[in-house]
Amino acid sequence: MPNTEFSDWIGRCETRRDHIDLARAQALQATLEGPDHVIQPGAELPPLWHWVYFWDVSPLSQLDIDGHPKRGRFLPPIALPRRMWAGGRLRFHAPVPIAAEAERRSTIVRIDGKSGQSGPLIFVTLQHEILVDGVLAISEEQDIVYRDNPVQGGVTPRPEGRNQAPTDWSRPFAATPPLLFRYSALTMNAHRIHYDQPYATAVEQYPDLVVHGPLAATMLAELTTAHSPHALAAFSFRGLSPIVAGQSHTLSGSVTAGGADLWVSDPEGRICMTAKTCWLERESST
Repeated sequence: MPNTEFSDWIGRCETRRDHIDLARAQALQATLEGPDHVIQPGAELPPLWHWVYFWDVSPLSQLDIDGHPKRGRFLPPIALPRRMWAGGRLRFHAPVPIAAEAERRSTIVRIDGKSGQSGPLIFVTLQHEILVDGVLAISEEQDIVYRDNPVQGGVTPRPEGRNQAPTDWSRPFAATPPLLFRYSALTMNAHRIHYDQPYATAVEQYPDLVVHGPLAATMLAELTTAHSPHALAAFSFRGLSPIVAGQSHTLSGSVTAGGADLWVSDPEGRICMTAKTCWLERESST
């Protein structure tokens, strides 16, 4: 249901510009240990790699206790203390070449209130448009969820049941602290649940460090591009429960008509994240 307390924030916009530099793309390639082809200026940026650009470079004094930038500038001053990237929907219209000058236009399009197992939730949906030389390259909706601090002994979100779809591709995924630290650095994300274990376990009461939602989504996108000759036309993902470091998860995919269903499962086979892709009927250039 729409949240009326922050309705004045709907329609608020901001614009960021960035150079799609080669060094960050190479650093992400090394961090993900992805395809070993040489990345060069002019090559097409792989799907979801744009997330390491368009940083929010806030001064340290402007960070909240959790490491996120303080609210009330672009995002509304929602009092619920915990914030996470819950999911998103993307469409790919044109390539984003490495070494290009790009612009991201962001708008708050929706603010909804819900009630979950752990208490009240507020979802803020952002719309991003990535343009290169004035041409729309990527359109994206990003869902951010705000929730209360955990109650001692309260309900901890658990992964959903097992996926019954046939598995066409799979690979193990065990996130290590160095991987999480490097992805945090590449995205200028100081959220402490990804690298500060005492904070993650004692304050936010996770079992261990938490894998970034966009990192897991990027790994799922890499899974489908590694097995399909088609470029992505669309990609959507939804986090169902935290993906915890130090556990052996599995990335899986099942081919559908014109795309694939993807998911991340925990060691017991329960689903932590789901994703869907739609393919373009052309061969990928990556």
